Amino acid sequence: MRRRFLVTGGAGFIGSHIVERLLADGHAVRVLDNFSSGSLLNLVFAEDAELEIVRGDVRDLACVEATAAGVEVIFHQAAMRSVPQSVADPLGTNASNVTGTLHVLEAARRQGVRRVVYASSSSVYGERLDLPKRETQVPAPISPYGVSKLAGEEYAAVWNRLYGVETVGLRYFNVFGPRQDPASEYAAVIPKFVLAALEGRPVEIHGDGAQSRDFTEVENVVEANVLAADADGAGGEVFNVGCGARVSLLDIVGKLELLVGRRIRRRFTESRAGDVRHSEADIDKARRVLGYVPKVEFDEGLQRVVEYFQGRRPVGPRTS
Repeated sequence: MRRRFLVTGGAGFIGSHIVERLLADGHAVRVLDNFSSGSLLNLVFAEDAELEIVRGDVRDLACVEATAAGVEVIFHQAAMRSVPQSVADPLGTNASNVTGTLHVLEAARRQGVRRVVYASSSSVYGERLDLPKRETQVPAPISPYGVSKLAGEEYAAVWNRLYGVETVGLRYFNVFGPRQDPASEYAAVIPKFVLAALEGRPVEIHGDGAQSRDFTEVENVVEANVLAADADGAGGEVFNVGCGARVSLLDIVGKLELLVGRRIRRRFTESRAGDVRHSEADIDKARRVLGYVPKVEFDEGLQRVVEYFQGRRPVGPRTS
């Protein structure tokens, strides 16, 4: 059945992959993006599809409300996504991530949207020593970014309980994949590592490189979003979205050396403020309630990124 969806931040890295999946499944999609970090190049696959693109900002309530009209589900991806950037600009982070999320929730209430599936983050857990991270653990964010995502979760829970807007939060664990921008000062580690390796430059490692993350290929995140749009019993809940395994930065460099066929130089720098040491997701709740099972393991995902930056046609998301 053909349905209509809104994807905020739909021209960005994760958002564009969600758009691609929804269009491939035969649905009509509206994108809201201010293009501060997103790009029309991320949507080139949609030239002949039923895609409406609105240039606007989630900090503008009237704009969000207008774009929410007539849609069944909102996939809320628009955000300021960087921990270091949040340390540098906490007020801007709050405006984009907290006020922006509040606007999405209120627009959904006013327009009768059935469900809002929104992007949260593993950053809400902070520097907890107990692994893996479980949704039952008390959040303890250590960065403005983590605080902003936790605030968004609390607002969503209230809108679910008080106003009847179904909300589902997905705590992403270090998403990576094709289309992720390596150019920004605040870019994620994997695209920066891959591009440096392909260009013969040393990779910059903050700290000793032993820190580890549950790196999650973007196709897994797309699958979780699609499942969260319809899963029974998910309203008002939050779910970890990861792979349930950790990879250290030094391990990534070693795997990259095998993929590119040469030694990669390392350049170690100081640790970054707001970064946690280790992170790993317990995905049992997502498995039980959403039916979520990771489709792409880390090694395959890393190969996809290398191929993407080599200019080959990357393996696209599966739609069957």
